[in-house]
Amino acid sequence: MKLTLDPGAATLLDALHAAGYAAYAVGGCVRDSLLGRTAHDWDLCTSALPQQVMELFGAEQCIPTGLQHGTVTIKYGGQLYETTTFRTEGSYTDGRHPDEVQFVPDVREDLARRDFTINAMAYNEAEGLVDPFGGQKDLQNGLLRAVGEPQQRFTEDALRILRLYRFAARFGFALDAATARAARQLAPHLDCISAERIQEELAKLLAAPQPGAYLEPAVLAVVLPELTPAALEAAKPVVDACPAGEENLPVRWAALLGALGEADTRRVLKRLRCSNACIEETAVLVRETAGQGVSEEKASAHPGDIHIRQLLGRYGLCTVERLCALCAALHPQAAPTCALAAQRARQLEADGVCCRVSQLAVNGRDLMAAGIPAGPALRRVLEALLDGVIRAEYPNEKPALLAAAQKIIAS
Repeated sequence: MKLTLDPGAATLLDALHAAGYAAYAVGGCVRDSLLGRTAHDWDLCTSALPQQVMELFGAEQCIPTGLQHGTVTIKYGGQLYETTTFRTEGSYTDGRHPDEVQFVPDVREDLARRDFTINAMAYNEAEGLVDPFGGQKDLQNGLLRAVGEPQQRFTEDALRILRLYRFAARFGFALDAATARAARQLAPHLDCISAERIQEELAKLLAAPQPGAYLEPAVLAVVLPELTPAALEAAKPVVDACPAGEENLPVRWAALLGALGEADTRRVLKRLRCSNACIEETAVLVRETAGQGVSEEKASAHPGDIHIRQLLGRYGLCTVERLCALCAALHPQAAPTCALAAQRARQLEADGVCCRVSQLAVNGRDLMAAGIPAGPALRRVLEALLDGVIRAEYPNEKPALLAAAQKIIAS
């Protein structure tokens, strides 16, 4: 078995070997390489102690990111390579972090502490693949399996339960029966995990191509207790029908949490420490698909330019595209119409058609020069002018808008 190493990783491994240390690429980079995927992060493990790594590569090239756990990050060729000494781990009294680590000379002891077999492989060019737990076979069989005893792995670190479903969703793998059973049984232990880490894993899970089958009720009952089992089951096909990828997370969050309504969706995402931008975007999508904007009837009917331009003016093109995607997922029979609406929104945006106050041929200074006083009334006039332009009641031309403004202020 021969893998193509990242050039920087290969150089660092050569340097460690030349100094008399054992060293390997390890974990996700090996897994992704075996799957024929591009590995973005190349982690290394070595028999060298942290101080020896720093002495070999120099203080300017090394970042002491986790010396107590044996980790030094090496800067090389504009990249960062996390390099960790072979280790075993003691007890996990907090259910998340080992109380102590012990450095060991054999990479196989280090691999034995890892979470899943597909992540417990190491590689260097001289020895080839080191795979003591059958990770390569599990990759070939599309199976996600814990290293050793699943109960122990999940008791050590409860976050591994979420990582199980995240990795399975990412690759579309089946779950080993014993591993899945232990994950369900130990799901209540997730209450010791920080909201930030739960959110991070849920986000990666939701960004996967088809995450619905991996939204395990026993796990979601702990991390998203607001969502009833019935609501979760109803949401799964909707989530799967939404576009995948991190950039579409608000759409997936809205599909998952939409049954809660806008206020509770906001509360859940705030509890999970989501970004303000994600919370606001998701809330907009939930609100607009709950009947206050794009209802099922509107999605099924031909979406006129007026409605699309109003949405563009209110939220912008990205949100309108996401809204159309969510409506298509919620109402599959209307998917072609939703696609046309998104296409029309993109065309309106490209053509610079007036959808916002800022695109009017007049501004606040023009209106004040025409005798309309500053303040709330001025904003109301501008918004009324925009509505008139969108409805084609008058053209987006300065003389026509100034005349219309006088009529509006006089009414």
